[in-house]
This record gives sequence, C-alpha cells and structure tokens, in this order.
Amino acid sequence: MPKGILGRKLGMTQVFTEDGRLVPVTVIEATPNTVIQVKSKETDGYDAIQVGFGEKRESLINKPEKGHLAKAGVKGVRYLREFRTEDAPEFQELKAGDTITVDLFQPGDLVDVTGKTKGKGFAGVIKRWGFARGPMSHGSMYHRRVGSLGAVGPARVFKGRKLPGRMGNVRRTIQALEVVRVDTERNLLLVKGAVPGIRGSLVKVQASVKGR
Repeated sequence: MPKGILGRKLGMTQVFTEDGRLVPVTVIEATPNTVIQVKSKETDGYDAIQVGFGEKRESLINKPEKGHLAKAGVKGVRYLREFRTEDAPEFQELKAGDTITVDLFQPGDLVDVTGKTKGKGFAGVIKRWGFARGPMSHGSMYHRRVGSLGAVGPARVFKGRKLPGRMGNVRRTIQALEVVRVDTERNLLLVKGAVPGIRGSLVKVQASVKGR
C-alpha cells in the first residue's frame, strides 16, 4: 500500500484556482502521526508501519496499551492504523518514534480517502436502495413496502436480497481525489470533492492506487 497519513475531517468549503475556477474541497486536519511500531516479514509476515493519531487521556489507556505505546515514547493516542510499506519507499526507512506530516503530499497529487459513512439508522427499501414506491391512491395497500421476495419455488429468500435494515456507518473509500492545497503550518490538506464521514471523524488518506 502506498504512502499515507491519518487525519480528521473538518468539513467542506470552496477555493479559487489561479485561473479563477471555483473548486469545492474537503478540509482534512492531519496533525503529525507518530510511528508506533514497524512490522516486517520476518516477525509479522508482512511489511508495514503502525501509526498513531489524535490525543487520548492516559487514564483511559490500559496497561498493555501503555507498554506498547511506551516503546515509541508516546503516552496516549486515540487511533492506531497501519500502512503497508512494500510499495512505499518513503515509509521503509521509518522507525518507531518518527513522525509523518502533511508535507508528504503536494498539490496535484491523487489520493484515496477512507472513512466511515454517516449512520442513518434503520431505513426502508426506498431510502436504503432507491426502490420505486407503489400507488398512493386510496385502497392500494401498497405504498412503501418491499414487494416480492423472489419466486415461490425455492421456498426461501436468497442471500443478498435488498431489504430494510441498518443504513450507513460502513467503511467506504473514495478514489483518485486531487490534493488542491497543502498547509504545512496548520497541518491541513484540502482535497477536491467530498469524502465519507461526519465532521470530526477519522479519515485515512493514501496515495491513489489509480494514480501511480
């Protein structure tokens, strides 16, 4: 997996390019990530680095976590995630205690952004899957219901049938988004377009697999 950084979605705004075009962007705050652990094929079966992001009170961390973080000289982080290093020469030289900052990216780079979508609770098939509704006339008895669940013959409902259920709050990746600006002083990345998640949620920004 290519180079990347963890950040926090702040929201959306718009910026103007030098030629006067208006571009909608998502602002991602990516404060320096600390390398917590370096994994290798010899010890773990694959090459990767584990990074920490965000702050967490030390009183909320249990003893095993404290011992794990102490090896990197860190007292408390809120999130731990991994980045593979096989195809990322920028990461292969890192060691525990090093930091990753937003200057890893430059304007014009393409990135893949991963996050958890907004949770919308229990939803019916019209909202969840875009089904068409039935007639709304009096006596129809069929307005926003599911409809047929399949043929009579199998005498069961096949797996994968689109039904009402919990909507949202799932991991999603938006690919090949352009980095519009990089603010190293404020640790901000401005990425063209929308990314998954609510304001303040964790996002994972990686060099795009389609842009390599």
